[in-house]
Amino acid sequence: MAAGDRRWLLRLVIAFAFSQAAVSMARPAVSYRALALGADERAVGVIAGVYALLPLFAAVPLGRRTDRGRCVPLLAVGAALIGLGCGLSGTAGSLAALAAWSGVMGLGHLCFVIGAQSIVARRSAPADQDRNFGHFTIGASLGQLVGPVAAGLLVSGQDGAMGRTSALALVVSAGVAAVSLLWLRRLEPPRTARTANPPRGRAERRSRKARRAGSGKVPVRRILRSRGVPSGILVSLAVLSATDILTAYLPVIGEDRGISPATIGLLLSLRAAAAIACRLVMTPMIQLVGRTVLLTASCLIGGLLCAGIALPVPVWGLALMLAALGFCLGVGQPLSMTTVVRAAPAEARSTALALRLTGNRLGQVAAPASAGLVAGVAGTGAPFMMLGVLLLGAAGLGVRSTPRDAAPAAPASTPARPEAKAPEEPPVPADDSGHGR
Repeated sequence: MAAGDRRWLLRLVIAFAFSQAAVSMARPAVSYRALALGADERAVGVIAGVYALLPLFAAVPLGRRTDRGRCVPLLAVGAALIGLGCGLSGTAGSLAALAAWSGVMGLGHLCFVIGAQSIVARRSAPADQDRNFGHFTIGASLGQLVGPVAAGLLVSGQDGAMGRTSALALVVSAGVAAVSLLWLRRLEPPRTARTANPPRGRAERRSRKARRAGSGKVPVRRILRSRGVPSGILVSLAVLSATDILTAYLPVIGEDRGISPATIGLLLSLRAAAAIACRLVMTPMIQLVGRTVLLTASCLIGGLLCAGIALPVPVWGLALMLAALGFCLGVGQPLSMTTVVRAAPAEARSTALALRLTGNRLGQVAAPASAGLVAGVAGTGAPFMMLGVLLLGAAGLGVRSTPRDAAPAAPASTPARPEAKAPEEPPVPADDSGHGR
């Protein structure tokens, strides 16, 4: 792809960075606001789980819709819901209301991520998928870098001010989410490009209609039975659950060990900065050791580091652990996206990505709730031991997820089939041509 052709990716990364910054700023602030409203460790875990509850049921229908249409409207709806959830969480006066608006925020984040990932999948040739998904996830890491620092600077527990300052952080995060709306232009080809080559006959019109009607209709069971999709989903679930519990429970660790909110924000941002560094060198690492070794080793080391956070180490030790952990966790998300996209049927890639996100949200519901129960019984460090076990399991799954890495060789040999159907190819939507079948 020429450099000019990738300006859409730069705009998408910037939009994603702002939306992710809003969420990454809001989630620790929600935990602090819950503590100010009298929540214990279990309640914090439940509220963190509600964030993923609505998305758990909405992901597949949204993926089906995206397979059949444009993605940018879904991004706009997502940014609006993130802003609404953040702002109203700041005004919530009860734990139930806080949990409900946290769920709205989670639904908005899901909408944004499904639309954004689908744009990358549609507009990336197979040879560019690792690089483009890696660069795309840099937007998430940038948001995760800035958001916790901003939340930590705004939230203060001094003189009983945590309720007021956490509300301020949530309202500011709503404004950050609104900024992402400014970067959603020209992410997809204009509608005129879709109809630049209209069908020339009744048969071609019927063919185009049939292709559109069939888009997104691939049964979920068939998608999940595609070799590589289940393991890619499970690896992603483990990695995101680790990131999510770190974000929700590091403030609890800080309160237990006397670490200030500002320091906790810096520690979370250090993890995000390490993930950015990882994704900048993703392609050379894949070329050096291969996807199998890279994915498996990153999960294995990440699991050991997560377990280490449960130990009573000093702040500088936590900083070193979180930096190394961020680098390891930075591998899992982009490689799981590429794995799922390459393994899924071409006409159901958005649905497959939505299934991956469903797995992520299932982990985000179950993991924080389980972490809350574990923390209530065994102490605040216990959830990180649980994360260690989860990532060690993902290390084994990484071996199974990478046989599909050879998949590009198969599609690379098949372009002759679509090209042989010359009369049917022009009516295909322009943004699907980036699939590189």
